Amino acid sequence: MSTDIVNKQKTPTFKLLAPGVVWMILFLVAPIMMIVYVSFWTQTTFSINSTLTLESWRNFFASDAYVGALWTTVRLWLIVLGMTFLIGYPAALYVGLLVKSKTLSTVLLVLCVIPFWTSFLIRVLAWRPMLGKEGAVNIVLQKMGLIDSPIEVLLFSELSVIIGMTQIYVVFMVGPIAFMLGRIDRNIIEAARDLGAGFGRIFWKIIFPLSLPGVVVGAIFVSVMVLGEFATSGALSGRKVNLLGNIIVTQVGSLKWAMASVVGVILTVLLGIVVAGFLRIVDLKREL
Repeated sequence: MSTDIVNKQKTPTFKLLAPGVVWMILFLVAPIMMIVYVSFWTQTTFSINSTLTLESWRNFFASDAYVGALWTTVRLWLIVLGMTFLIGYPAALYVGLLVKSKTLSTVLLVLCVIPFWTSFLIRVLAWRPMLGKEGAVNIVLQKMGLIDSPIEVLLFSELSVIIGMTQIYVVFMVGPIAFMLGRIDRNIIEAARDLGAGFGRIFWKIIFPLSLPGVVVGAIFVSVMVLGEFATSGALSGRKVNLLGNIIVTQVGSLKWAMASVVGVILTVLLGIVVAGFLRIVDLKREL
C-alpha cells in the first residue's frame, strides 16, 4: 500500500478524533493539571501565591481530621456500594429478567427514576422528617410495639448518611444491571433448566456472569457519585460526618485554594484507582 493511500486513510480518522481530543484537553486534562499545580502553591492565612511548596500536602497528611475524613469517605463508599448492590440487584433481576412483559418492565424502570423528577436537595432533606426522633420511622416502630423510646441514632449520624445515599443512588445500580439482564437470551436459561439445573445453579453459572458488565457500570456510577459527595452528609449528619467533599467545600469557602486542591487531587486519584479497578473485572468495550 502506497504512502499516499495510508495518509489519505489517516486524515479522516484524525479529523473524527480531533473534536473529542480537544474537548478532553480543555475540560478534563487542563483542569486537572491546574488543580495539581495550585495544590503546590504557598498558602497563608489571608493570601496565596504561586511559589511552589509541599506545605499543603504535609498539612493534609499530618492532620488527623483530614486523614480521618479520607478513611471515612472510603468506609462510607464501601458500605453504600455494598448496600446499593444488595438492594439494587434483586430489583434489577425482577425488572430485567423475571418480568416477561417489555411494557411492564419499562414502566417499572420509569417508576425507579420518578424520584429524580424532584430536586436532589429535596430528596435529601425529605429524610429528616422520616428519621428524626419524632419522625415517621420512630412513630411506626413505637405504634407496632417494637421500640419503647425513639431511636436517636437514625438522624444526625453516619447511619442517616448511609440510608440517604443508598436511597438516592440505588437506581444507578438498578438501571445498568436491568439492562444487561434484559439482553440475556432466555433460550439459554430454558436449555439449562431442561438439563436439570436449579435456579441457584442457573443464577451463578449463567445469569450473574452475564450481568457482570451491568454490575461494573452501576458500581462505577455509584462510586463516582458517593466519593464526591458532600451535600447528603452535611444535611443528614449535622456536620458530624466529614467527607473529602465537605473539606473541599469548607476550604473553598475559606479561600484556602491550595488545601482544597490537595484534597481534590487525592479524591481524583482515589476515583481513578477505583474506576480502573472495576474496569479490570470485565472488558466493557467487548461486553457492551
